[in-house]
Amino acid sequence: MSQSRARLPLTRLRSFEAAARLLSFKAAAEELNVTPTSVSIQIRQLESDWGCQLFLRKTRKVMLTDAGRSLARVTSRAFDDIRAEVENHISTKRKTVTLAVGPIFGSRWLIPRLSDFYRSHPMIELVIHQGPRITNSEQLQAMVGIDWGIGDWAGLEARRLFDVRYSPVLSLALLQQHGPVKKVADLSRFPIIHQWDREEWNAWLRLAGSKGMGFAHETIMRDSNHALQAAIEGQGVILGTFPLVQNDIASGQLVQLFPIELQPPRAYHLLTRPGSRALHEVNAVCSWIEAQSARTA
Repeated sequence: MSQSRARLPLTRLRSFEAAARLLSFKAAAEELNVTPTSVSIQIRQLESDWGCQLFLRKTRKVMLTDAGRSLARVTSRAFDDIRAEVENHISTKRKTVTLAVGPIFGSRWLIPRLSDFYRSHPMIELVIHQGPRITNSEQLQAMVGIDWGIGDWAGLEARRLFDVRYSPVLSLALLQQHGPVKKVADLSRFPIIHQWDREEWNAWLRLAGSKGMGFAHETIMRDSNHALQAAIEGQGVILGTFPLVQNDIASGQLVQLFPIELQPPRAYHLLTRPGSRALHEVNAVCSWIEAQSARTA
């Protein structure tokens, strides 16, 4: 260690900076949570080590000498810079968690609940983005993910959140346009919207006892939010994903036609990397999602 560095006793300089800024050993001691005697000893040691007087000690006050004023300008600026660096980059209490979700889960489940999250966790910032379907740990680019499957994600910890059910829904305008629906066969008069492929509609028709039934018009959409919005706009009948469309039913934007509900083996799962929940902010986000999911009907 060089001699110049050895002569930079930071604890003593911190005592000097506070005393020089406040012009009081007592006030400096209160700020630093030490005794006035400790501050006085630290400053006397500096004066002894450097061979110069830093303060003029009066009966009821202290004053800086020329050397003290010169040193005070430097130490004040240096400690201000250190404080700013610590506050801005090192000891900030606000934490960020990245969260990857699918389009319909994000818009219909997560976003309506965000105000509750921020009330509960004001010092955690969520960065939410639409993630691709995840099959293994390499594909999880965020700290936390929510995906749809049976629970077999290689290299990830998966916790089942809630199941879904499928049942035909449509807008009231479309229902009025094509007439009443009293039995499953009446759906043949309606335009049908498939999400991704025909598999789920075929499974629902089998459950309803109408295997192989045809429709007047069919459209396939690869985005679940697009399909849902198309149904709300009266473009066709979709298999609504419950409970994610429950609010649309309650508001009257959509009508559920039958009590027949198909429950697939897949469900929504919370995905994290092993050990990541040891981070307080990650665990807080996961625990909040789990608590909210437990209340999802």
